[in-house]
Amino acid sequence: MEFDLTQVLSVALILFGVIDIIGSIPIILDIKNKGITIESGKATIVAGAIMILFLFFGDNVLGLFGVDIRSFAVAGSLILFFLGIEMVLGITLFKETEGSNSGSIVPIAFPIIAGAGTMTTIISLRAEYLPSSILIGILINVVIIYTILRSSNFIGRKIGKSGLAVFRKVFGIILLSIAIKLFTENITTLISITNDSI
Repeated sequence: MEFDLTQVLSVALILFGVIDIIGSIPIILDIKNKGITIESGKATIVAGAIMILFLFFGDNVLGLFGVDIRSFAVAGSLILFFLGIEMVLGITLFKETEGSNSGSIVPIAFPIIAGAGTMTTIISLRAEYLPSSILIGILINVVIIYTILRSSNFIGRKIGKSGLAVFRKVFGIILLSIAIKLFTENITTLISITNDSI
């Protein structure tokens, strides 16, 4: 498999910045504190599979459902928005149903890890980097994601309850800002496209 080490490192760093798993630790801990189960392996595998799927079939997969990347981004932004509301106001909107592991797939695998921003980035990277280099960059991030998810309880103990409370509010506001930005950027384009087609 052909790949370029410089490209691999570049892709890995770009995706690491976009996914921002370190910045998501307060969100992950907040979800766990609500009693929602997060299976690190399951969340990582699903997120990794989504990213790899989008690398090779992104446009086609969305096309099968008649969905474009902009609509996908708007849907992801709404989930992020409600997560932010939960963190800032201290309310519960996402509830785990009996016998399910909803916390592992939604919202951890999507949209926190493999969200619209990550998907858009992967599709964009295809224009500049070898698919093999992007694939290895994704796999590097998958290992990092798994390690962080597995260590989240340990990190939470080190930060402490008061530290988590502060992080929860701050990152809730940041998450709301990201969600609003993602929503407005994509909804504007969607409205523009709709108006042009009329």
